Amino acid sequence: MFKRLQALAATAALLICSAPGAVLAEQPLDPAMGEIDVEEHLGLELDKSLKFVDHNGKQVTIGDFFDDERPVLLTLNYYRCPVLCNVQLNELTNTLKQLDWTAGDENFRIVTVSIDPREGPKLAADKRESHLKEYGRGNDVDWSFLTGDAVSVKLLASQIGMGYAYDKEQDQYAHPAVVAFLSPDGRIMRYVYGLTTAPNDLKFGLIEAGEGKIGTTVDRLILSCFHYDSSLGRYGPFAFGIMRLGAAFTLVVIGSVLLIYWRKERAQGRVKSEASS
Repeated sequence: MFKRLQALAATAALLICSAPGAVLAEQPLDPAMGEIDVEEHLGLELDKSLKFVDHNGKQVTIGDFFDDERPVLLTLNYYRCPVLCNVQLNELTNTLKQLDWTAGDENFRIVTVSIDPREGPKLAADKRESHLKEYGRGNDVDWSFLTGDAVSVKLLASQIGMGYAYDKEQDQYAHPAVVAFLSPDGRIMRYVYGLTTAPNDLKFGLIEAGEGKIGTTVDRLILSCFHYDSSLGRYGPFAFGIMRLGAAFTLVVIGSVLLIYWRKERAQGRVKSEASS
């Protein structure tokens, strides 16, 4: 429930910022605003036949972004959004800059889909260019910005479990702030909520979604010390995992000391044997 409140709080911020100085009592919400929520569909495989248009104007399907090798980080936003989407995508870009991994390079892919069917490739290309410039890792970064018709967009959002609503008065969309992590074969593995995404949340979500195909052994050991808190929609320290890793480290240290001691004793035994002969 708390994670949903986080997402709805972000939407409330959008509505407030859209009409500065307005009295909330004088701004009754459309009944459709009750649809703004996230219903998690963990394990659901996306319909890969859903059709969209990418930032280059090329016809694609959502299935084109799943190669059975790399996990996919998916966001649903829209490119004319004056507040919420800008904040969420800017924060995501800043977090991506803190990771050693780069989108592409056999690590992971990012897909951002506009929920506004009126938007087209030009807006998508401009938005992509601005974020890649801020990302600072070249133009070959594997981050696609898509647009699509109302049916495809609604079906994708429904499968992700994200509800959104169009505010005709403001000519804006209200929607939750959420990032979905999908497996290399297109299954929904994890959700992380909020306008900001911590580097650990991003990294752990990708490792989990990658199902062993991304990250090092050390990364997976570190992940074992963290637990996804479904009430917060984020990762937090996991006491048992930390204790388990600490015990493993202790065994390694003790084993190393015993190995050194054994080798030393063996060497001394050889020296005594040679001296007596």
